[in-house]
Amino acid sequence: MAEENKSGLKIVAVNRHARHDFFILESFEAGIELKGSEVKSIREGTVNLKEGFAHVHKREILLEGVHISPYSHANQFGHEPVRTRRLLMHRREINRIEADLQQQRLTLVPLRLYFKKGRVKVEIGLAKGKKLHDKREAIKEKESIRSMERAQRSRKP
Repeated sequence: MAEENKSGLKIVAVNRHARHDFFILESFEAGIELKGSEVKSIREGTVNLKEGFAHVHKREILLEGVHISPYSHANQFGHEPVRTRRLLMHRREINRIEADLQQQRLTLVPLRLYFKKGRVKVEIGLAKGKKLHDKREAIKEKESIRSMERAQRSRKP
């Protein structure tokens, strides 16, 4: 379910899978074009960003593979759970992202979905794929940090 953040953001979904599989080089905030039943479903927290990705097509950024479950109280004319959705960004940001994608062979992945001042926003990240050894190294770092924290907690009276 959604949780309120200190900065007034109501975070609905976080893509932890993206941070495990990719190095996030830069992140951007984008609006998203949705249908009414999709917004209501997002408010319920029925979103999955795991398989999602974005790409530039005809000077627009499109979000694909994000699953928004049908709204429980919608009629038969609800929405498709997985469909292409347009992201709303400034033209110069889109042009910059498109140039980075072409030159550096990067990927656009959704990092989190949240409400900001009543509007649904998506944080997308320019990402570079991790190799297997990079993933193992990240896991080792996390485990060492956890073990140090455990040791510090056990020392305190």
